[in-house]
Amino acid sequence: MRIVFMGTPDFAVPSLEAILRAGHEIAAVVTQPDRPKGRGLASCSPPVAACARRHGLQVLQPAKVRKPEFFPQLEAIAPELIVVVAFGQILPRAILDLPRRGCVNVHASLLPKYRGAAPIQRAILLGDAVTGVTTMRMNEGMDEGDVLLAREVPINPDETAGDLARRLSEIGAALLVETLAAMAENRIVAVPQDNARATRAPKITTEDGRIAWEEPARAVANRVRAVTPSPGAFTVLGRRMLKIRGARVVGSAGSAAPGTILRADDTGLVVAAGDGHAVALREVQREGKKWLPGGEFARGARIAPGDRLGDTHPAGSG
Repeated sequence: MRIVFMGTPDFAVPSLEAILRAGHEIAAVVTQPDRPKGRGLASCSPPVAACARRHGLQVLQPAKVRKPEFFPQLEAIAPELIVVVAFGQILPRAILDLPRRGCVNVHASLLPKYRGAAPIQRAILLGDAVTGVTTMRMNEGMDEGDVLLAREVPINPDETAGDLARRLSEIGAALLVETLAAMAENRIVAVPQDNARATRAPKITTEDGRIAWEEPARAVANRVRAVTPSPGAFTVLGRRMLKIRGARVVGSAGSAAPGTILRADDTGLVVAAGDGHAVALREVQREGKKWLPGGEFARGARIAPGDRLGDTHPAGSG
């Protein structure tokens, strides 16, 4: 099929490469504009743009696909199908109606669960044991189109959002190729979603990474996993932010108040949570410093059992 591919981040790259390997014609790739990145704020192309250029594909980077000047460009390409994977912009009705075979999206959940921008993070944050990938025929609603194919995927107990996204991107790419093959042979059956079962997955914010030590230990660990690598989990030590990377439930906290440091050893910096259980923080980082194993950080910062995280009062060396 003659396809226009729309996608932006790393998650979309396996899908683009998979449909190229399957022999489909990619008439153009539409992605977000280059953005400044890093300390030097050098202009950086999205991963999909870089991938497309490696394959010698035409790359279009409109600031907004809704602007009237973009539609004639797309119309002139005359795609038979548009494939959308984590593109990052809402498509207007005119674009949805343009290709003869419609627009197909790869979404990282089992729709209608977790419609929205952050299905992977929300699944981990809420402690789900299972998620999946869905291909759907797009409409003007937010992830409300008819389901084409879906695949269930278990979430590993210590898996971060970054880890899970990498797995789902590959599984989604394979499911997309399977979907396109079924469409080409006219053997796909589109199934309407049950809107009564729909849940939302709004974008993750920086504040979603703030640890509330009053939560159960499992919820604390899930929060750390859900916001890793971005935007990242954090708490407060004294009056300074302490970033966290890697957390797991390690046993009883006894009667210690939530946020109390119980010990620092090879398992990490062990902290009491709100349900009488404890969480080990594998790696931590003080503002402006490098990442350190939890136990090593505690020794260097002169933190002692009984100090508190989440307090606004100085702890250890502050």
